[in-house]
Amino acid sequence: MKELTAEWVSKADNDFEVARLARRHADVPITDAICFHSQQCAEKYLKAFLQEHRIRFPYTHPLIPLLEMCLLLDVGFEALRVDLDRLDGYAVAARYPGVSVTLELADEALEAANRVRDFIQTRLRSVADGHISE
Repeated sequence: MKELTAEWVSKADNDFEVARLARRHADVPITDAICFHSQQCAEKYLKAFLQEHRIRFPYTHPLIPLLEMCLLLDVGFEALRVDLDRLDGYAVAARYPGVSVTLELADEALEAANRVRDFIQTRLRSVADGHISE
């Protein structure tokens, strides 16, 4: 794995861990933080995959344009569309007044981030092992 890719992965894993901590270790789970960091985890994993393939990407938050870029490299990424659709709105909206997130939605966001994380980790290992061409 390229050095910059590893940095994206590290930052994505940090977001995942913050989401998990916000869910497990608070007297009252911090649902907006769970959703925000779940979205950030997915975003950074998508960017890590693109970085590994030397594909330039925008420094914006929408996930579906990043998915479309990944699909040009690997059609298997289509399996992430539902999860990415679920997470897409949490980059901005959940952090501001007027939007509240239920614990059920926060749990779904964390589960979606975990699926995206697992999927892309597998793809990155495959690239490193030479199973998917760069």
